Amino acid sequence: MSSMFDLILKGGTVVNQDGIGARDIAVRDGKIADIGFFDTSQCDKVIDVTGLHVLPGVIDTQVHFREPGGEHKENLENGGRAAVMGGVTAVFEMPNTSPTTTDEAALADKVSRAHHRMYCDFAFYMGGTRDNVDELADFERLPGCCGIKVFAGSSTGNLLVDDDESLERILSTINRRAAFHSEDEQRLIERMDVRRHNDPHSHTEWRDNEAALKCTKRLVNLAYKTGAKVHILHISTAQEIEYLGCHKQVATVEMTPSHLTLFTPDAYDRLGTYAQLNPPIRDLDNQKKLWWGLNAGITDVLGSDHSPHTREEKDQLYPNSPSGMPGVQTLVPVMLDHVNAGRLSLERFVDLSSHGPQRIFGIAGKGRIAAGYDADFTIVDMKAERVIEEDWIESTCGWTPLAGKHVKGWVRGTVIRGHRVMWDDELIGVAGGEALKFW
Repeated sequence: MSSMFDLILKGGTVVNQDGIGARDIAVRDGKIADIGFFDTSQCDKVIDVTGLHVLPGVIDTQVHFREPGGEHKENLENGGRAAVMGGVTAVFEMPNTSPTTTDEAALADKVSRAHHRMYCDFAFYMGGTRDNVDELADFERLPGCCGIKVFAGSSTGNLLVDDDESLERILSTINRRAAFHSEDEQRLIERMDVRRHNDPHSHTEWRDNEAALKCTKRLVNLAYKTGAKVHILHISTAQEIEYLGCHKQVATVEMTPSHLTLFTPDAYDRLGTYAQLNPPIRDLDNQKKLWWGLNAGITDVLGSDHSPHTREEKDQLYPNSPSGMPGVQTLVPVMLDHVNAGRLSLERFVDLSSHGPQRIFGIAGKGRIAAGYDADFTIVDMKAERVIEEDWIESTCGWTPLAGKHVKGWVRGTVIRGHRVMWDDELIGVAGGEALKFW
């Protein structure tokens, strides 16, 4: 007699749109076939998840895996390894590589490089520029494209689009939600003399709250004008979260674990340029407001903004040091620690890391534990306590700003389309990452 299912996850606590409860999950042909309680004789393979929580596969909607052009500090293979080691089953990768992802050939090259070389599933942002605006409506429908990303500040070359006319053209052309790095470029240029040599504390003073708020207001106004939807990445200021809470009809909001965990001046005191981000880490007053916005429901998704650099690059004296830090592998453990500390519920974490990305970006067959969806699971032990160590980090850069941090809550396993790809800190099998599909 043939088995009804290929796999059963037995004895776990499932966290999905129904809440939290003890249930088994049955898998057939890489998809969730049923949820309930099953006799293990009904399948070929059983994973015992007794005492563990089974979450929908976590989707990290902002990573920089640096390939092509920056493979000395990260690449698609190692970035994908880092993702699944940290319980992340799919990623959205950014276009500021070299060459930039601004045409069909560059996107197809990335998809080809990633296919069955990355352990996690993937999609790539197409960069919106002044030069390719007339083609963006076609580009955003290409296989493997998660949408259009625009640098409204803090970029170089043709990826910087900081004038209202060009931004309006982009928003008027595309059909999907565009994602934005939101800092006002003119204000950043005018305030460059605020930076102090060899003092990374001045990074937050230079890229101040007003630079972020000013650009975010412009983007929201343009969204109303064009009828478009905008997604504001890595929100860092109290003023932005208050403002965006009044404009949810046109704007969705991303936060990063880094901005929710690190704060100034402590981060710069301990880490120096290794705490340097764009937009920057801010003080506890701003961080407390971010947590308020997250728990008030204003925040839609979490993204790690995984943006690694080598130690040699980060060791340069400020302001010559580059901004960015790794984060894809630590996203889940850090947020589980926040859950255990009572800062958010486990259900809210699932909404931010799985349901939210699926909902606002229209990812097909991902982000939910429900019959017919891909069998992607992030399996966690909420009671496990660990110290984050750099020898655990899979990223090419080999470091994390969270080294030595004690966390409660750890990823036990990562399952993608019914296949275990990581279990108990070990990669299993071969890379089988595939391009995400969208509605």
